[in-house]
Formats: sequence, structure tokens, C-alpha cells
Amino acid sequence: MAYDGTDPEPAPGRTTGLLSALQRLLVTFTEILHTRIEILSTELEEEGERARQLLVYGLVSLFFLGLGLLFATVFIVVAFWETHRLYVLAGFTVFYLGISTIAALVVRHKIRSRPRLFSATLSELVKDRERLTSRS
Repeated sequence: MAYDGTDPEPAPGRTTGLLSALQRLLVTFTEILHTRIEILSTELEEEGERARQLLVYGLVSLFFLGLGLLFATVFIVVAFWETHRLYVLAGFTVFYLGISTIAALVVRHKIRSRPRLFSATLSELVKDRERLTSRS
């Protein structure tokens, strides 16, 4: 079909410019997506590490609580025996219960002071949205 002159013919540079602009937009979008996925991955790793630490401190707390209860039981049984064993068992009981209390307090502190999950990713997405809306 021949060009009859009624419809304007698209300029050759315009199509190429539009395609290159779309290509740049796609590259930029891919880079932004890649960055956000890296941030998300880092936050997931940090959350996994925090969960492992909580598990270890929780297990330490339970272990020493069990030891403390064991020695408390032995203390009650031996309470009626000769004098010096009483002080030694009381010392061990207080020591192990103290370790258990400290570990439990550390676990409670870590639970209460944990950062919000995916906070860095969310803040970057907010920045992206603000930048995109300010350009419009």
C-alpha cells in the first residue's frame, strides 16, 4: 500500500528512540528489582541468624533450669544430712538458677528488641515510590 499523504508518516528516529527508551526503562526496572531482592535476601539471612541465636539461648536457659531444679531437689533431700553439704548444694543451686535467669532475660530482650521484618526492603520501596511520584 502506497503512502497517500493523509496520515503523517512516523519519523524513523522516533521509533528507535521509543524502543531505546523502553529498553532503558526495562534495564532500570530490572536493576531496581535485583537490588530489592538482594536486600530481601540479606534480611532473611539476618532473621535466620537471629532465630538460631534465640534457639541457642532458649536451650541454654532450659538446660540450666533443669540443672537448677535437679540440685534444688538434691538440696531438699540432703537438707537433713550433715552440715557442710548443705552450703555446697545451695551454692550450686543458686549458681545454676542464676545462669538460667540470665539466659532467659537475654532471650526476652532479643525478642523485644528485634527489628521489624523486611524493614530495609520496605523503606527502599517507599523511597522508590516517592521518587516515581515526584517525577510525575
